[in-house]
Amino acid sequence: MNRRVVITGMGVRAPGGLGRDSFWKLLSEGRTATRRISFFDPSPYRSQVAAEVDFDAAAEGLSPREIRRMDRATQFAVVCAREAVADSGIDPEAVAPHRVGVSLGSAVAAATSLEQEYLVLSDSGRQWVMSPEHLSPHMFDYMIPSIMPAEIAWAVGAEGPVAMVSNGCTSGLDSVGHAVSLIREGSADIMVAGAADTPITPIVVASFDAIKATTTYNDDPETASRPFDGTRNGFVLAEGAAMFVLEELTAARRRGARVYAEVGGYATRCNAYHMTGLKPDGREMTEAIRAALDQARLDPSDVDYVNAHGSGTKQNDRHETAAFKRSLGEHAYRTPVSSIKSMVGHSLGAIGSVEIAASLLAIERQVVPPTANHQVKDPECDLDYVPVVAREHRTDTVLTVGSGFGGFQSAMVLTRPKQVAA
Repeated sequence: MNRRVVITGMGVRAPGGLGRDSFWKLLSEGRTATRRISFFDPSPYRSQVAAEVDFDAAAEGLSPREIRRMDRATQFAVVCAREAVADSGIDPEAVAPHRVGVSLGSAVAAATSLEQEYLVLSDSGRQWVMSPEHLSPHMFDYMIPSIMPAEIAWAVGAEGPVAMVSNGCTSGLDSVGHAVSLIREGSADIMVAGAADTPITPIVVASFDAIKATTTYNDDPETASRPFDGTRNGFVLAEGAAMFVLEELTAARRRGARVYAEVGGYATRCNAYHMTGLKPDGREMTEAIRAALDQARLDPSDVDYVNAHGSGTKQNDRHETAAFKRSLGEHAYRTPVSSIKSMVGHSLGAIGSVEIAASLLAIERQVVPPTANHQVKDPECDLDYVPVVAREHRTDTVLTVGSGFGGFQSAMVLTRPKQVAA
């Protein structure tokens, strides 16, 4: 069994705007959502900027009990999942619950709540021996990442396969790829899939400071994220979430669903080389791209737009550029490439799904979002990175890729299915 899988619903919570339309408005206008960290005093840290989401859980419809029980990342995921189901137009009463599943990606899961609870238990680090009398009744929920997809399952009434995917910064692609596999093999008819991460906490900021992966452009937050630019010096930490409804194409057509895109191909590879390092030749990402294109039965010349990982670190952007050249050949020089991290930062495990959302909207609107802050050319990064301003462009096939610590390299091909195109 190899059923075709399409995306029919979307929910997004990203820096600079809440919901699909405000998210796209920010991207299409080339605006950035990066600012000085406001969640805590960032003064002691090397990198002091981030892309935060102005999220009000109560205004989003979460009850006081849900807000108390759920970590911030879980709140994001549940809100986005509900929005995606509503956007899909699916009637929950007409769907067998055991044929609906959930696949969620996250790199650091409940990092926000875990750090907050540690500070309470330890009296802000003053106590080495901690008394259980100060322990939150929801500490178990924060310790066990699988609680996050379980909360989504409860929220949408899914009784089929439920999984947590945590592959670092490729989690948001890999969770959707896992969902596609379950539908293709017949284990589920509908999957609610995506990713959420809220890593803007002192311990996460300090961790990236230690390896010098984040930017030091603290005096000008709006231009701090500079993917593929010659002056780039690290990524901007962010938070966010995106969730999707995926279903089999025939069923979607039968109920008259609006189809954002078909997931034509997906593949992931690991470089088995270094926890954070990348070889400059981009071989592992190249293999993932080739496998995804083969699965979609497409040639490199069919790719209209590449939604890049584009983190803004020296090694990633060089590695990724090399991978595009190896996998797409001469077509790489004719294909628009851009990184939305220049505008919404890097939300770790969530960003792959946020970038899928951007890719779907690029197909729907036939516009390629820009790479903001791209001003200075780098000889090693010599492709068409759509600098500063969005571009109207025929965009029927999008290649979106991710690269993560641990050596993970993932690629997904999204296409406008001709059978259901408007």
